[in-house]
Amino acid sequence: MRIQALLFDFDGLILDTETPQVEVWKAIYAEHGFDYPVEDWCQTIGGWGASTFDPAAELSRLHGDKLDVETLRHRGESECNALIDASPAMPGTGECLEWAKSKGLRIAIVSSSERSWVEPHLARLGLLSKFERVITGDDVAPGRTKPHPDVFLKALSVLRLSADSALVVEDSPHGITAAHKAGLAVLAIPNPVTKLLPMQEADLILDSLAEIPLRHVLERFDSPAARLPEGTSPTTSPTD
Repeated sequence: MRIQALLFDFDGLILDTETPQVEVWKAIYAEHGFDYPVEDWCQTIGGWGASTFDPAAELSRLHGDKLDVETLRHRGESECNALIDASPAMPGTGECLEWAKSKGLRIAIVSSSERSWVEPHLARLGLLSKFERVITGDDVAPGRTKPHPDVFLKALSVLRLSADSALVVEDSPHGITAAHKAGLAVLAIPNPVTKLLPMQEADLILDSLAEIPLRHVLERFDSPAARLPEGTSPTTSPTD
């Protein structure tokens, strides 16, 4: 079956919400003489609540619990949001969505984040109307966001699609795992932060949505030889 729909993650893929968080917390930790444990924070990427790491609580602990956690948390959130609110969509996003719509592809957001976070940012970027549906962590049971497959299974149900007719576009290992558990093929496009994480489970990896025309990507996944049997997901490169 040919690809009929594209299921996009949001954080780190459509909008880089992850690099600002690392930059802000690195600076705050440096002010107090500590290195920010990026490897611990990375465990949260792609899965809302998938890790209990709290940068404010950890910094307070390193300081012997002498820092006010709520004050740190408020500062970090405020500074992160200011950077994110000033950020544009990731390179190639607009062109990719326009091309997909012109070809009659169905397009949806499938995110672990909350709807109250995702939709206002999509609206700010002028992209909300580009998506047929926005599926978020609010649409599944608590604790069942990525790396669980529930958000993707919900999207397939809502859109009335079979798994082999949709392609997921993700930026994190949690998202890749969730998509594969739902029987979906995955195009991975890591951002500057998630490039530090293992992505080899993706079916194809690109540097950005602007790297090669989307039609070439879909040709790979539309080809019967390119469809992978369940349980396997060897990575290829765009030059293979």
